[in-house]
Amino acid sequence: MKILYEFIPKLNFVEAAGKVADLVDGFNITDSASGIPAPSGTACACVLKKIYPDKTVIPMLISNYKGPVELGAAALAAEAMGVDGLLPDPGDAPKFGNLIQTRADGSCQVLSDPEEILEYRRSTGPAEGVRDFLRGNCKLEKVKFGCLLTARLPAEAAIERIKGDWDFGFFLRLEESTVPKLKEIGEECKRLGKPLYPYLIVGTPKNQKILDMIGWPASATMDTVEDMVAEIKDSVTGVIASCLGFAKSDLKLLNKLQKYRG
Repeated sequence: MKILYEFIPKLNFVEAAGKVADLVDGFNITDSASGIPAPSGTACACVLKKIYPDKTVIPMLISNYKGPVELGAAALAAEAMGVDGLLPDPGDAPKFGNLIQTRADGSCQVLSDPEEILEYRRSTGPAEGVRDFLRGNCKLEKVKFGCLLTARLPAEAAIERIKGDWDFGFFLRLEESTVPKLKEIGEECKRLGKPLYPYLIVGTPKNQKILDMIGWPASATMDTVEDMVAEIKDSVTGVIASCLGFAKSDLKLLNKLQKYRG
């Protein structure tokens, strides 16, 4: 099983990646989370892939903050540098400027009305549109494309989505009650030959406020995380491990997971 690390890049991202590189099989890199500017997920991915060519590197590609040209430019950089995958997703509303919707044909629309934005973010298909634009108009051929699969929806809906023109899936909201749903989706992903990685969010006293703020459940605690991984390891390709950027806790978590690598 692969251990990917949810990497939240800051200005010292090269140094930070070096501290965990021996403990992980790759990186899932955030892209200006919460709409707040941060080092570009794709730019960081290109750098890390150059430094660690044998690691799996998959950045988020948040589309709400980028017009079609910038989406294409970022994706083509990933293609040039051998980045393993991109995960296009609308993401959070930007803290500066207005939300941009890019369609499959390369056209786009700026959204500013709150009701219009809410309807857009609740709709299905924005990520598919960006994926199809990058494959069709920008001619990406090597980079794989992944989608988010959420436990908020029935397993049937997630399975229907991953059956589409996606190469892999990331599963959101793993907790004990959603393990059966993950296993059902994992069985179908194996049949399809598509990798599946759930986010393994470990709750700690330090990150509880962030969990409450973003409304995510913890997948496990530091004491129960090994039991969780043992329960799901045969259903997934790997996990995306995170204590939400708290470095000491992240290192402790990654060390606990070493027995499952391979």
